[in-house]
Amino acid sequence: MKTNDAFYITAKDLAAAGADNIPEELVSSKHLIYSSPATLDFNSPGAKGFGVKRAGLAIPGSVMLLVAPGCCGRNTALLNELGYSERFFYLLLDDTDIVTGRHLTKIPKAVKEICEELDYTPSAVMICITCVDALLGTDMERVCRKCEETAGVPTVPAYMYALTREKRLPPMAAVRRSVYSLLKPQKRISNECNILGHFAPLFDDSEIYDILKEAGIKKVRELSRCKTFEEYGELSRANFNIVINAEARYAAQDMEKRLNIPFIELARLYRIDKIQNQYRLLGQAIGAKTDDEKYYEETKRIIEDFVAKHGHLNFAVGECVNADSFELALALVEYGHNVSEIYGTVGERNFVFVKRLAEVSPETRIFSNLSPTMLNYRRKTKIDAVIGVDALYYHNDVRGIEFNDEVQPFGYQGIKLLFERLDKALEVRL
Repeated sequence: MKTNDAFYITAKDLAAAGADNIPEELVSSKHLIYSSPATLDFNSPGAKGFGVKRAGLAIPGSVMLLVAPGCCGRNTALLNELGYSERFFYLLLDDTDIVTGRHLTKIPKAVKEICEELDYTPSAVMICITCVDALLGTDMERVCRKCEETAGVPTVPAYMYALTREKRLPPMAAVRRSVYSLLKPQKRISNECNILGHFAPLFDDSEIYDILKEAGIKKVRELSRCKTFEEYGELSRANFNIVINAEARYAAQDMEKRLNIPFIELARLYRIDKIQNQYRLLGQAIGAKTDDEKYYEETKRIIEDFVAKHGHLNFAVGECVNADSFELALALVEYGHNVSEIYGTVGERNFVFVKRLAEVSPETRIFSNLSPTMLNYRRKTKIDAVIGVDALYYHNDVRGIEFNDEVQPFGYQGIKLLFERLDKALEVRL
């Protein structure tokens, strides 16, 4: 790599360096962050999509008070377009508030004022705070208890701390715990379970619903499908939780501790054999037979038909995508394709995929979207198709798909959707 090029490292070299020696260019806390148009969708915990602010309103009937300087609250206007304008309130901080911390006495008064002015009683008030209070060391649990005493409405913190994005408890993991924290213990029902992970539901045709039903599970609940606070409360009836996003693990651990609901963790995968094995293990965990053979065979045919129609392609895989970039890249390679480039964040959780890529696709180039060197990005490899919002930004002259819906793919359905959309995209002339 030349000094004026975008930084990359091959899968072979990264695996050889090891998870404890990831180059600083791939670690955002080690350099300035480049917020390119390719990364605006996911860079900030307050950005568009399900950032902390929108995710905090997942509890039906809740409202949110954003406590922040004006600069932190300005992008909330984007959520107004999504129908959240009547659920957002602001307590803007001035310099004196920040220096003295006097805003902490204003928060309970503001919560009470909100509840009195509304023509209904909200089910909960979410207090969204920013890096200002992270730096001040604010005890928001204590502030929320005071708000609840003052206004008589359950009050929960939502931490929009960009500073903690790469820490043990990043913002999107913390807010998942917050939105389940109002659930109360009740009798668990043996044939009911919850799916935890995302703030939008899985696609209705995901096979996991049928597989669970055939295994004797009569009711599968998701937070995103709860229309009322009463329905939300029924989440605590589950006999077990299925965690399909690692960021929900902290919430599941808290529910296990408070509500005595154990959890099973499944990963979103795009390697067909791994999906099959995961369903087998799920069956063992719940003591039931899981029959996924028809889904496996149908998906296998779709993968084979795609190769027969389009051949073996060279892909670029982005990070703004409903997948782990590295696991998806590995799946494509195992299906006979080549992955020239990946734009993604490397961490302990997905380094196992990097090591496997080093074995089967050692020359795959790995870039960081957040590296300032991406200002110099130029395509240097052959790319036939791209996957991801960011990948499409870098290669707007190449056919591809965003694959970044709010409704979430999972399991065999995810693989089928991926190749169906790629098939359509490749049929379109640019």
